[in-house]
Amino acid sequence: MSQQQQQQQQRPPFQQTFRLAVICASNQNRSMEAHNVLQKAGYVVSSYGTGSAVRLPGPAADKPNIYAFGLPYNDMFNDLLKKDANLYKANGLLSMLDRNRRIKRAPERWQESRDVFDVIISCEERCFDSACEDLNSRPSDLNRPVHLINIEIVDNHQEAAVGGQLILQLVNMIAQSPDRDADLDRILDDFSARTKAQVMHTVCFY
Repeated sequence: MSQQQQQQQQRPPFQQTFRLAVICASNQNRSMEAHNVLQKAGYVVSSYGTGSAVRLPGPAADKPNIYAFGLPYNDMFNDLLKKDANLYKANGLLSMLDRNRRIKRAPERWQESRDVFDVIISCEERCFDSACEDLNSRPSDLNRPVHLINIEIVDNHQEAAVGGQLILQLVNMIAQSPDRDADLDRILDDFSARTKAQVMHTVCFY
């Protein structure tokens, strides 16, 4: 067996036609943990945030660190390093940003993307609502369905790690279906019964 054939066998089913995105508010914690897990599993995946800006915890609840989407993760890492290395090492932000900058250059805003996906998974109901509103405001010239799914994940490092594995489990189930559009309601019912995850689902069109 050639090396190319071995690589093809290791890929998830339908990888080449399965366009996948994950979204959270700032494209930092939950969506990037899922991005990392899915990418390591061999999926082709993109990730986004739906907020107006990137917000990271600061020295107090009313003093967040606010950055623009598109600013490189590396720049955020260095900025926090200068501000208070001990604080941001202790709360996990430096390690999170270090992981993020190894995956892609910068956080991306969902509303500015014009890529087309088969399945979009959000990590919070307000992000689900924002993505749904944005998709429904776009012209649906392609008449191509996209499944928008929400799995509610608390925005902390521990829950993001758990959520990333839940998203991987769901994506594996979806990828094994020869007909996603017909099977998705059944898949989501099965997934919810197995994991007790809170799931929302709607279909939009490109």
